[in-house]
Amino acid sequence: MNSIRTLTRRTALVAATATAAFLLAACGGGNGDDTGGGAHQGPHGSASASADAGSSSGNETGEKAHNSQDVAFAQGMIPHHRQALEMARLAADRSASAEVEDLAARIEKAQDPEITTMTGWLTAWGEEVPEPVASNASAGTTEPMPGMDHSGHAGMPGMMDGQDMAELEKASGRAFDTMFLTMMVEHHEGAVEMAGTEKAEGRYAPAKALADDIVTAQNAEITEMNKLLGTK
Repeated sequence: MNSIRTLTRRTALVAATATAAFLLAACGGGNGDDTGGGAHQGPHGSASASADAGSSSGNETGEKAHNSQDVAFAQGMIPHHRQALEMARLAADRSASAEVEDLAARIEKAQDPEITTMTGWLTAWGEEVPEPVASNASAGTTEPMPGMDHSGHAGMPGMMDGQDMAELEKASGRAFDTMFLTMMVEHHEGAVEMAGTEKAEGRYAPAKALADDIVTAQNAEITEMNKLLGTK
């Protein structure tokens, strides 16, 4: 299934590059005033985890109570956010569009603090915090570094694999903008899916509130990105 998804995305990227690049060029001088995702709150509860939403992971009661879905949400969303940051940070010296650069900056500003928040939850619960590991596409190696373990989380909704990230890193100008937007739309859709699972099955009130913010903010950014791509 993942290979079909990846092939479909790469086919879409080729088509999108040919049809949408001129639209990005036309808006490249914009000032990024579209702030549909400005209040953007972080990514996703792990939709791939088969957590029992009714079982508590601790003995807390009331507002501090949490369950295994809350743990899965934080452990999944942290690496998901890290990859979004890795993608966003590539835009500064590769994008040809002011709007794309502005969007990338907003994504980083919103999601970086959310990683800190979710890390705090896991630490307080005595749960494992995902290690920051990313593939070094330039060197063809995988080593610990601020970023994302692309191989270990490739099955997570919306996650890019190592080849996707390597291709994005090598791109520049209009080609980068089209590829970035296409990938980030899929990445955001995965986050919304994960957040929806947390809203439905989670127990910890702050985690459910974050999930709700993610759904609202990232859906708005998906709309914004599709407009930039010209695929409304």
